[in-house]
Amino acid sequence: MQIKVCGLKYAPNIAEVVKLSIDFAGFIFYEKSTRYALPEFEECGIISCKPKKTGVFVNESNENILQIVKKYKLDAVQLHGSESAQQLEHLKKQGLTLIKAFQLQESSDFGQMNDFIGLADYFLFDSQSKGFGGSGKKFNWDLLLNYKLEIPFFLSGGLCEHDADELIRFKHSQLVGFDINSCFEIQPGLKNIQLLKKFIEKIKNHDTK
Repeated sequence: MQIKVCGLKYAPNIAEVVKLSIDFAGFIFYEKSTRYALPEFEECGIISCKPKKTGVFVNESNENILQIVKKYKLDAVQLHGSESAQQLEHLKKQGLTLIKAFQLQESSDFGQMNDFIGLADYFLFDSQSKGFGGSGKKFNWDLLLNYKLEIPFFLSGGLCEHDADELIRFKHSQLVGFDINSCFEIQPGLKNIQLLKKFIEKIKNHDTK
């Protein structure tokens, strides 16, 4: 399983996180977020790391997204708003890995995602919230049993270290990994390295069995 750690903000902490066995390092470029990667991120500069550097955007223009991608040499873009298929199509032509996030609720219709087939490399499924961005809350994972598309997805939404065993037991042919954030923090944007390490090791060690 792949692991995406999102909401990274502080340079010394980022340097520790990217040493762990993670696959995606997420930086939020949404000004209303408490984990907004700027200006701290801009002052320290991008840290070279093995995980895919992923910029998270909410209803941002392609022009601004591509400026940030170029400036910080990002590998992937996660779109967490109401972006259109046309916007993804333009970004896809730039050779970026694209993650399109959706907030799920009991009545969620996976058919709404058909427009993004062939454009998004991954979907990310989170809980419904009043605003944009992550909710920090879990949703009913059984909803995903109705997901029949062939685009792989990340499971998100309030995942914590105590969920590791249940996540290992949860099976879906298109599940490729877990997106973790707020439950592994000391404060917004500052990750608890020991909690992360324990969770990641448990998930990754299971993969090798």
